[in-house]
Amino acid sequence: MTHSANPVAAGPVAPRPVALYPLGLRLSGRAVLVVGGGAVAARRASGLVAVGALVTVVAPEAGPDLRALLSTGVVTWRNRGYRTGDLAGAWLAHTATGVTEVDTQVAADAEAARIWCVNAGDHTASDAWVPAVTRRDDVTVTVSTGGDPRRAMALRDAIATSLDAGELPLRHHRRPAGAGTVHLVGGGPGDPGLITVLGRRLLAEADVVIADRLGPRSLLGELDPEVLVIDVGKLPGHHPVPQDEINALLVEHARAGRRVVRLKGGDPYVLGRGGEEAAYCRSHGVTVEVVPGVTSAISVPAAAGIPVTHRGVAAGFTVVTGHEQLRALPGGRDHTVILLMGISALSGSAAVLATGTRGEGCPVAIIEDGYGPGQRVTIGTLATIAALAESRGVASPAVVVVGDVVTLSPHAHTPRRQLVTTAPRKAHS
Repeated sequence: MTHSANPVAAGPVAPRPVALYPLGLRLSGRAVLVVGGGAVAARRASGLVAVGALVTVVAPEAGPDLRALLSTGVVTWRNRGYRTGDLAGAWLAHTATGVTEVDTQVAADAEAARIWCVNAGDHTASDAWVPAVTRRDDVTVTVSTGGDPRRAMALRDAIATSLDAGELPLRHHRRPAGAGTVHLVGGGPGDPGLITVLGRRLLAEADVVIADRLGPRSLLGELDPEVLVIDVGKLPGHHPVPQDEINALLVEHARAGRRVVRLKGGDPYVLGRGGEEAAYCRSHGVTVEVVPGVTSAISVPAAAGIPVTHRGVAAGFTVVTGHEQLRALPGGRDHTVILLMGISALSGSAAVLATGTRGEGCPVAIIEDGYGPGQRVTIGTLATIAALAESRGVASPAVVVVGDVVTLSPHAHTPRRQLVTTAPRKAHS
C-alpha cells in the first residue's frame, strides 16, 4: 500500500545568494570611466584615484563632492551626458547617475565591450560590486553582503576595530626580502588600556618584542607563541641587559628580516632613551619608527587626581630625573615639578626644592605603581615627604609631584591614615 502526504501549498522560494568570485584589481595607471556627478560617483572616483587609476568622469553636472575632487586636477571631466563609445580604452566602468535608462545603457555597452561595470543604480543587475573596504598598511579587508551596503559597512567597521585593537592575527608568516623594521612603541604607564591603537596593532604584528619592565606586560601573554619575547627590564641600580646590548639586539633582529617592537613604558622620548635607540638603528641602516605613548609623568599623577597644570594654580611643569637639575628649575609652587626615578634621592631633592621660593610647606605627592594593583598615594610637604616615604616603605616605580596642584587631589583632603592604599583607576574594561 502506498501512502501519499497531504499536499501543502508552496510558499515563495527565497532567491539563492549570488556566488561572487572575490578579486583584487591593480588599477594603477589604468583608465576607468565613472558616469554620474552625484555623491556616489564622487566617492567611487575618489577611491579609484586613491589606488592610482586614471579616472574620467562623464556627467552634465557635478555636485559639490565631485567639484572638490575635480579641483585637485587628478580627474578628467567630460561635461556632458554619456555617449556610447565613452568606454573606449577603459578597464573598468562605474555608473551612478540615478537615471535607470542611462545606467542600463552604460552596463549594456560595457557588457558588449567585455568591460566589467559596477551599476550602482541596480545591484541586482550589476555584474560587479564595490565592497566595503578597510585598509591597515598592507592588509586590505573587503566585505560584500549581496547588495546591502549598510550591513557591509557595519561588518567592515567591526573588523577595523578588531584590527586596531590587535584582536585579529595580524602577524606576518612570510618575511619580506631585506631588512626588517624596528618600532619604538610607548606602552603607557602599564595599564593595557592605555597603549595607543597603533602600538597595540604593531604588537600584534611583531616577530620579536623587546620589553621593558614598566610597559603593559600583560599584553605579552596574548602574543602568538612563536613571537620571541626578550625581557630587558631594569630595576633601580640593577640593569641585567645594558643599553648597548639592547641597541645591538634591535639591529640584530631587524637585519634578520624580523619585525621588532621595542615595548617601552610611558613614551619612548620622555626619559626613555628612545632617542638613543632610534639613532643607533638608523646609524646601522635599520628603518625605525617611533610610536608615542602616554607618559607616566602626566598619566600617573592623573591616576591620583592631580593635574600637572590647572588654571589659577599652575601654568607649566618640568619633568626631571635627578636632584642635581633642581637648582635651575623655574618658578615657585605655581610651577609643577615632576620627579621620575626620584625615590632614592628624595631627601636631597626635597631639601634643594625647599630652599627656593617653594618653601618647606610646598605640597608633595608620591604615586606608587600608577594604574597597577599596588597603586598607593602618599601626600606631605617638602619638609615631611622624605620621612613619610621612609616610614611607609615607598618604592619604585613611583612618580613624585611637587607644587600646589597636589592640593587638587581628592587624596589631599583624606585623613592621612587613609592614604596608605588607594584603589587604582582602570583604563580598560
